[in-house]
Amino acid sequence: MFSAIARVFRTPDLRRKIAFTLGIIAIYRFGAHVPTPFVDFPNVQACLADSGGTDGLLSLVNLFSGGALLQLSIFALGVMPYITATIIVQLLRVVIPHFETLYKEGQAGQARLTQYTRYLTIALALLQSTTLVTVARSGQLLGVGIPECENLLTNDVWWAQLLMIITMTAGTGLIMWFAELVTERGVGNGMSILIFTSIAATFPAAMWSIWQARGFEIFLLVLAVGILVVGLVVFVEQSQRRIPVQYAKRMVGRRTYGGTNTYIPIKVNMAGVVPVIFASSLLYIPALIAQFNQPQPGEEAQPWVVWISQYFTTGDSPLYMLVYFLLIIGFTYFYVAITFNPVDVADNMKRYGGFIPGIRAGRPTAEYLDYVLTRITLPGSIYLGLIALLPLIALATVGANQNFPFGGASILIIVGVGLETVKQIDAQLQQRHYEGLLR
Repeated sequence: MFSAIARVFRTPDLRRKIAFTLGIIAIYRFGAHVPTPFVDFPNVQACLADSGGTDGLLSLVNLFSGGALLQLSIFALGVMPYITATIIVQLLRVVIPHFETLYKEGQAGQARLTQYTRYLTIALALLQSTTLVTVARSGQLLGVGIPECENLLTNDVWWAQLLMIITMTAGTGLIMWFAELVTERGVGNGMSILIFTSIAATFPAAMWSIWQARGFEIFLLVLAVGILVVGLVVFVEQSQRRIPVQYAKRMVGRRTYGGTNTYIPIKVNMAGVVPVIFASSLLYIPALIAQFNQPQPGEEAQPWVVWISQYFTTGDSPLYMLVYFLLIIGFTYFYVAITFNPVDVADNMKRYGGFIPGIRAGRPTAEYLDYVLTRITLPGSIYLGLIALLPLIALATVGANQNFPFGGASILIIVGVGLETVKQIDAQLQQRHYEGLLR
């Protein structure tokens, strides 16, 4: 293992790529701690210490920003606008035929879609930064009734707020540029690496809080459970159903083409982390509506507001866990149906003379693929739901917050990005040596 790592750093090209990636990561983490103009940084830190952070969708966004959101830094929005824009553009392929046409055009069409994603990212960043500055100005970002949380800004005139919005939006554009630089000149997918960095940066603080709150024995137990969960996630993420495909031989002139055997890999978890993000966002809507209908001092809260506050604002409610689990299962089927079209796969196989042994080409092949996909998505959706419930179970038992490191979106992204990056390093090593990083 150590000899393989030594080969990585002895390869000049690979060494430069890793150094460049680490440099971008360092700049990104530095920017996450640089406050936006007119933000009272000591008050923000005191407010975070008194309130203990936040729950719901803001907790998820703060996780993806590496803690920069609640600190109101120049990189406060993190990668969330880009993730949202990417998902929206992907979903619009089903609604807008022009987007689907661009997707099938190859590299030129993909470049156009990427450009649309960039524009949408800036628009979403503008909207989210405006919302964030407005909530911070109202004193309801981190808690109500805490003096430090009501004075997060040193100047709340309109031009100061406009400068803060422009700064945060520009920070999102800079993050997007960093990601593209890492993809082009570094190792791995740039946006995935930055997401990995943001989530990994919260691990030490989360584990330290468990140690301080529950003691060394619970800390060791959580660490052991975390290692077991990581192993299980790696096993499931690498699991796939391989459907064999054969291509018939065909003569073109005097040459024979085809006659090869291959397979269609269908992963157990084809949806990735997207269903967890969808479910978290949807469950935050009732809490957001209830927050805007809070009673005035001296008034009595409405019954539906009390019910939502009791069952849908904290993750330790059994009803919240059940709805969250069912939403993840539903969104998994929905997203897999959008991203994998059995009819298109069957048509492409038929066009190039491919067939599944024992299955006729065309519609029977599409029906068979849909049958296999439906059956394999069920354990994948249950797996996603159980992984997403781990932070909520830890919240109810261990007393950790919803940013519990070994569960939810965080562990799925950490493992997925880690595996993909190691595979890319291994592939680049095999181009220069007969032996790669993995054996």
